[in-house]
Amino acid sequence: MRGPADTAAAAHVFVEGLADELRITGADGHHLQRVRRLSTGERVTAADGSGAWRLYEIVAADAAALRLAAREPIEYSVAPSMGVALAVGLTKRGLEDVVTAVTELGVTAVTPVRSERTVVRWDAARSERAIARLQLAAREASMQARRVRVPVIEPVLAVGELAGRPGLVVADRVGVAPAELAVPSPPGRTVLVGPEGGLSAAELRSLEPFERVALGPNVLRAGTAPIAAVALLADRARVLPAE
Repeated sequence: MRGPADTAAAAHVFVEGLADELRITGADGHHLQRVRRLSTGERVTAADGSGAWRLYEIVAADAAALRLAAREPIEYSVAPSMGVALAVGLTKRGLEDVVTAVTELGVTAVTPVRSERTVVRWDAARSERAIARLQLAAREASMQARRVRVPVIEPVLAVGELAGRPGLVVADRVGVAPAELAVPSPPGRTVLVGPEGGLSAAELRSLEPFERVALGPNVLRAGTAPIAAVALLADRARVLPAE
């Protein structure tokens, strides 16, 4: 199935609708014209976030906007039946870099998680600002990766609020290799990566039943572990039998 990443285009952008002609303004227009330095005649793919996308050509450019004209019909990419979502402990350095990386790897959703050993604490105002930054990071990374859908950034949850999620698996050094995990039901896995110091025994009990997956023989940093978890489980999802 062909997607924007398989198309000879100079850039990718998200838009509200895939009309025959589009006008790209604001931050996206500035980025494409001033940062990427795109000009008339170059091709751009656009997606509406629902799975639909289309190939366009830049037909005009001025100081305020780019005007695009469609060059191919609208195409549709079906969402995979097996995906990987990430639940990740809050860190002092923030989660923007993690969200960027896992978006490029194909994550379907990211949930920031508050735990007993989390050092950073977000009040309501800080949480709202942080979620907005993560949503922007996910959108920008989706454009870079030529995705047709932007992963969902969920509100901050406590560890126990993840209990009962289908396909929940906790990253743990004593876990099994990804290939040894049971085959999940659609929509796939949610992998939980705790903060530095890990989850407490009480938090783990609150999540039962769940599976544990090992990310390798070494101790990974809080910024590395969630990226490794998504990479390993996304690779595993690609080899699972089709539904």
